[in-house]
Amino acid sequence: MSQQPQSAVGAPLSRVDGRLKVTGQAKYAADHDIEGVVHAVVVDSSVGRGRITGIDTRDAEAQPGVLKVITHLNAPRLAYHDTPAGIRPPGQRLRVFQDDAVRFFGQPVAVVVATTLEVAQHAADLVRVSYDAEQSATDLNDSPAQDGPRPFTQPYSRGDAQQALASAEVRKDLTFRTSRNHHNPMETHATVARWNGDKVTLWDKTQHVLGTRNEIASVFGVPPENVRVLSPFIGGAFGNSLRTWPHVTIAALAAREVGRPVKISLTRRQMYFTVGYRPAYEYKLSLGSTRRGRLTAMTHEMKYETSRYEQFWEANRALGQMLYAVPHVSQTIQIVPLDVSTPLWMRGPGYSNAAFAIESAVDELAHELGIDPIELRLRNEPAADESTGQQFSTRRLTECYRVGAREFGWSRRNPRPRSTRDGDWLIGTGVATGCYDVVRGQAQAHARLDADGTAVVQSATHDTGTGTYTSMTQVAADALGLAVRQVTFRLGDSAMPPAPPQGASQTMLSVGSAVQDTCDKLRQQAITLAVEDERSPLHGADAGDIVVRGGRLHVKGNPTRGETYRQLLARNNRTHLEARGSYTPEAESRFSMYGYAAMFAEVAVDARLGMVRVRRMLGVYDAGRIISPKLAESQAIGGMVGGVGAALLEHTVTDHRDGRIVNADLADYLVPVNADIPDLKAVYLEGEDYRADPIGVKSLGELVQIGVAPAIANAVFHATGRRVRELPITAEALL
Repeated sequence: MSQQPQSAVGAPLSRVDGRLKVTGQAKYAADHDIEGVVHAVVVDSSVGRGRITGIDTRDAEAQPGVLKVITHLNAPRLAYHDTPAGIRPPGQRLRVFQDDAVRFFGQPVAVVVATTLEVAQHAADLVRVSYDAEQSATDLNDSPAQDGPRPFTQPYSRGDAQQALASAEVRKDLTFRTSRNHHNPMETHATVARWNGDKVTLWDKTQHVLGTRNEIASVFGVPPENVRVLSPFIGGAFGNSLRTWPHVTIAALAAREVGRPVKISLTRRQMYFTVGYRPAYEYKLSLGSTRRGRLTAMTHEMKYETSRYEQFWEANRALGQMLYAVPHVSQTIQIVPLDVSTPLWMRGPGYSNAAFAIESAVDELAHELGIDPIELRLRNEPAADESTGQQFSTRRLTECYRVGAREFGWSRRNPRPRSTRDGDWLIGTGVATGCYDVVRGQAQAHARLDADGTAVVQSATHDTGTGTYTSMTQVAADALGLAVRQVTFRLGDSAMPPAPPQGASQTMLSVGSAVQDTCDKLRQQAITLAVEDERSPLHGADAGDIVVRGGRLHVKGNPTRGETYRQLLARNNRTHLEARGSYTPEAESRFSMYGYAAMFAEVAVDARLGMVRVRRMLGVYDAGRIISPKLAESQAIGGMVGGVGAALLEHTVTDHRDGRIVNADLADYLVPVNADIPDLKAVYLEGEDYRADPIGVKSLGELVQIGVAPAIANAVFHATGRRVRELPITAEALL
């Protein structure tokens, strides 16, 4: 922890980019109108599996303004070099317009490029594609025998779970199912591509500018330095912009083929087919315990969908291994290859599915044993991470529950299901644990302090709406001893110092630590310049005794002895000072590092109609040091809203006859609206975790959604006495 005064970090600041957004000045991917830009519209397959037998583009090409129609019949062969996959799943990625195979419904089979969007849309409707269609397999529970479930990872075990289950005083064998969910951010995917010789610039919606740069370089066989990716603003993503999807390659290909900049904007419908989703799950869980509520065994059998061409993976094992003290544990995971596009991580990936199963099962056990659900969890609180033997860096889950129980009024709860009514409504309360690991990545940053006393800091990171611009400005301002208004943070450019993708709750930790290191180095440069300058009031002072506040360097405890950055640089004829810093986590941590949450929910269920309404929610979080309380509050509210959607509304419906998604729009794919959302409250425990990283933060963005759905499901059981083990919870399940 720096001795620098901390006035920006911890302050509830409004977003520094807020004015740009509310006045419409913030430019998202599709807002970039590059000179000479033309428009491209993708034609999607209308079968779920098979081969293309013909494409008739004559009517489309005859339309005035159409520049070209590209299909596998006339597309150039692309390099698709085998490079390290990075965050791509194992397998062979979809190769755009390189063959006649159809692998899923909605796969791009052609693209029309025209001078206006309207012409391109009309011409795309005129492209006629014929197929030799085959029966597609899209049902998780009905896959072909030759492509049935297969192990994805080595099974995990400790102790002898089967023997412990057989001898357990209490045993429960349960099966849970979760539906496929789609990310549905406000901003749909879009890309603008412009070539200049063998160099290409992409304005793209991406959570990983460096990943997009590397992918496009490998696809087109050009050096990575020939690709520049710009993504200064992102209108939400929730994970579906973490990899480079086919439309990005199509935009770059079309731009090269027609010799003009090309813009592609996917429709809302197309977002359901080609840019990822949370996969459907089946989760079988068995647990054993003593009659006093001590868990003795757990077995976890997970099965979820992937595409045939890639083996999607996500972190879904940790909670079953470390959340509770359980001596005997076994886990197996199977993936089911289907005729679908590849899934992708969606907020709280893997952990959300596991939390629904585990936290629902623990609640069932508590009810059967007649033990309060919070008390049962506390009885099984581990002293260390039993999956690794490591001590926790910090673990304040017990405190989360105690604070939450007090704030929520848990002690007033009648434990008997169906015991509380409000007119026609059955009232219930539920609780669940949230947990997410601390993911850390290498990051770098650059900072420049100008002679006018202002600073510019930059890194190739991202802001999906999480507030990166603001939180990094706060860290930089305190490290440099400047006011927030004197610091500008820049991001979203692959030409900037490298940073990891904005996913897995790693940005604040990784990039924030790099920004801290960079600005510390820059401040030390200025201090060294001052103490070595005979004309400075600080000449000869101990550099370790000097702090900076409000742009003025002075001896700690003696603010009268000092000078400003502006005075220092002007006297030394310096236009600026600059520094580059970094953060590199240790290869192997000595501690088990997670963020934790206790989630509380109250629901009302119509006794006759089965309709569920969430009446209030509370989340209490152990997320380390909170850099920006206002942003953290926003994250928690957003996570609870997403959890309400997963619990009660969101469900992708597939017609298994051909793989068509029936509800591929926001009219039929239900997401929470204002009327669905009640009073939401978030409490963050004060504290920090400097074992995790130099700035003391932990997981936050993913954490806040994990545990929401099971808390609601447990509240529904308490209200109705009926246990629902499938998400979303529908009225039909409660009638």
